[in-house]
Amino acid sequence: MRNLLSTGPHVTLRFFRLLIGSLLMLLALLPQLSHAAEGVEIRRALVEATEDGYRLSATYGFELSNEMEQALQYGKTLYFYTEIEFTRPRWYWFDEKAITARQTISLSYNVLTRQYNVAVTGSVHQSFSSLEDALFLIRRPNRWLVAPRGALKVGEVYNVKLSMGLDPNFVPKPLKVNALNNNEWRLASDKKSFQYRAE
Repeated sequence: MRNLLSTGPHVTLRFFRLLIGSLLMLLALLPQLSHAAEGVEIRRALVEATEDGYRLSATYGFELSNEMEQALQYGKTLYFYTEIEFTRPRWYWFDEKAITARQTISLSYNVLTRQYNVAVTGSVHQSFSSLEDALFLIRRPNRWLVAPRGALKVGEVYNVKLSMGLDPNFVPKPLKVNALNNNEWRLASDKKSFQYRAE
């Protein structure tokens, strides 16, 4: 009995230290978890030469925050941007900017029809019965024509930079002030860089 009582405080102290250590580890992980939730992962990016020009084939990984989903339900439209830039290094001057292109995709919800609408500027307009189906098209968009044939010099190597995210310029005005200071409204990728030899 005496041995149990004498080891009791030590066991309690060890348990307390273990508990504090676990809590500190969880707190250290929280910023990383929130960053992952607000980021866009560029999972695939490939430039293809076609008859009509150069097309980007890409897939993205991201999730909408609760506030974004609620804004959709209240009739607000979300706008996603994709930006791509082709530059060619020149030893005698600044890099040549061969192509700079931007595409906007809008996502909205129609309360009357209970349909989610996805519209790609100057291209696709589709309706979906579920948010997940609508997001699938945004995460895996159709091949985007970024430039016509002749925009790049065949055989030359270009540095390509690609980024994608929620366009802060189109956040609804009543939400804009809140969005600038709220992680729930930050959704963007890091710039992905790769090289492409023009065909």
